[in-house]
Amino acid sequence: MRAPAFILMTMALCSQSLFAAAAGDVSSQPPAPEPQVSSAEVPNSEVRPLTREDAEAWLDGFLPYALATGDVAGAVVVVVKDGATLLQKGYGYADVATRKPVDPATTLFRPGSISKLTTWTAVMQMVEQGKLDLDADVNGYLDFKIPARDGQPITLRNILTHTPGFEERVKDLIIAEGVPFDPLDVYLKKWVPTRIFAPGTTPAYSNYATSLAGYIVARVSGLSYDDYVDQHILQPLGMEHSTFRQPLPERLQPFMSSGYALASDGKAKPFEIVVAAPAGSQASSGADMARFMIAHLQKGAFGDNRILKAETAEQMHTTALTILPRVDRMMLGFYEQNRNGRRIISHAGDSAWFHSDLYLFLDDNVGLFISMNSAGKEGAPGKIRKAVFEQFTDRYLPGPTFDGKVDPQVAAEHARMMTGLYQVSRRMETNFLSLLGLLSPTKVFANDDGTISVSMATNAVGKPIKWREVEPFVWRDVDGESFLSAEAADGKVRRFAFEWVSPFMIFEPMPASISPSWLTPALFAGLIALLLTALAWPISALTRKHYGASYALTGRDATAHRWIRIAATAVIALFVLWGVAVVAIMGESLRSSTSDVLLMIVQVLSAVVFFGAAAIGVWNASVVVRGDRKWQAKTWAVVLALALLVVLWVGLAFHLIAFDVNY
Repeated sequence: MRAPAFILMTMALCSQSLFAAAAGDVSSQPPAPEPQVSSAEVPNSEVRPLTREDAEAWLDGFLPYALATGDVAGAVVVVVKDGATLLQKGYGYADVATRKPVDPATTLFRPGSISKLTTWTAVMQMVEQGKLDLDADVNGYLDFKIPARDGQPITLRNILTHTPGFEERVKDLIIAEGVPFDPLDVYLKKWVPTRIFAPGTTPAYSNYATSLAGYIVARVSGLSYDDYVDQHILQPLGMEHSTFRQPLPERLQPFMSSGYALASDGKAKPFEIVVAAPAGSQASSGADMARFMIAHLQKGAFGDNRILKAETAEQMHTTALTILPRVDRMMLGFYEQNRNGRRIISHAGDSAWFHSDLYLFLDDNVGLFISMNSAGKEGAPGKIRKAVFEQFTDRYLPGPTFDGKVDPQVAAEHARMMTGLYQVSRRMETNFLSLLGLLSPTKVFANDDGTISVSMATNAVGKPIKWREVEPFVWRDVDGESFLSAEAADGKVRRFAFEWVSPFMIFEPMPASISPSWLTPALFAGLIALLLTALAWPISALTRKHYGASYALTGRDATAHRWIRIAATAVIALFVLWGVAVVAIMGESLRSSTSDVLLMIVQVLSAVVFFGAAAIGVWNASVVVRGDRKWQAKTWAVVLALALLVVLWVGLAFHLIAFDVNY
């Protein structure tokens, strides 16, 4: 859920004949089929019975070392089976300074976006009561309006499958406790993110949309969101060490684990306030998460209490949105994480400091939850979570997996088609942060052995994953079971996705007009030329003074020469100011009101400087080229004009020139 992390790493996801259907009425799709298996390739690990003793011995052998090497302070792991808690165990510390151990029964962790599962459950409770309709325009439940996209509204079904089409929104998503923040209704109404995709067509993970669903639950129920969750989910399940309230209720504060960047520095971070509360504000103990998992595995029932009707839970768990073949899909809130031919639905969650995963093995009546309280080093929590899930599944729930073969010549042609630069669907498109897409595009490249790789997809040791084509436009990890799938038409790849991101993100070719393949080198070359010109100004002045030489240019040549140096210096200075502003804004060192003023200042300066500098560059080139100066001077004048035009295009295309403080 952590948006800043997603931004910085951008960290940061059915057959083709069914794609058109997915763009329309999703409700008409059949329940998700059983995973198809074409070969009986079984993992090499020995099959073991899932018992408390074996699971505890395995985890005790793996997690302490993994946490220590990953510089993670503490973790909790919970396994449920057949309607009961099989194992719940804490590792490491909830508080490093006092060496307070993690207690799986009472220590609270922040499961981040796993909170969304509670929100989705609340929505489905009201659907089964007839108070909400998954396929109705959500504007009918709101006291403000979500603008249409191509004449189409969004529905709760779109929201539950992350296909309402919103661009990413990160402003004020997570703030430190003690900083004033907007209540949910104000947060949602202050700025509605632009819808950049038609509804139902393109997965693009959205915290804003989830919060919108929570707000709808509150409005229709007549309760605050926190009260609704307390009364209809947490209390019926006996989740006494859980809450969505922020700051934490006084009774729960002693149980809250601290969050850390690195365990070794021992500095606890402030409690995080998730302003988009329904999307990620939950705090829960491992034992409470066990109750939630059991309720969903038992189709809504926990003991004598029921939070969903069996048919409603079944609807949540099996209604799939198929966009691409083989890769995992969104259900209604949950998403697939199938492995070893088994049906697995799941959700992950990340705040700045807490990192969590929840898995439900539907046909095996098994659940797994893990959460860690540190960012760790080199992405350690993500690697640990992935390893725990994969090793747990292969150790206790092995099974056959899909394999296949494609003609080498066909595979080579498809690899060639895949090669290129792509942008992710979960992105900022209408504000200054869209520039990050230029700086960190996703690259697909072909390997010498006939496989393909994706720049952002690496294995546990940081090497690019290699995928080999196993059926037309479906590739499988050569060292694992994950799939990459693409849609192609007219000899071109239109979109692709790979597992671990495929349910809620997708990749599309970068438009030529903003492609980093030409624009990034052009921009950096232009900035270097402008920097050299700016530096030459004082250097030449000092050199002339030292040798007593006179300024050689006169008239229009002299005027143009001075102005082009002013323009170059102004552009370089403005890019430095942009860098300072982005670091300050995204580093959350400024309050919104202060960052808004800073952002507006640099935007206004961008409009003045970029347009003015481009005009000066073109005018200077005209003066120099038509004059009597040497060819080197004429060539350099043209280079500077082109550099300033590229800068102007970047300012316009990536919204550095704007009058909008939303992002």
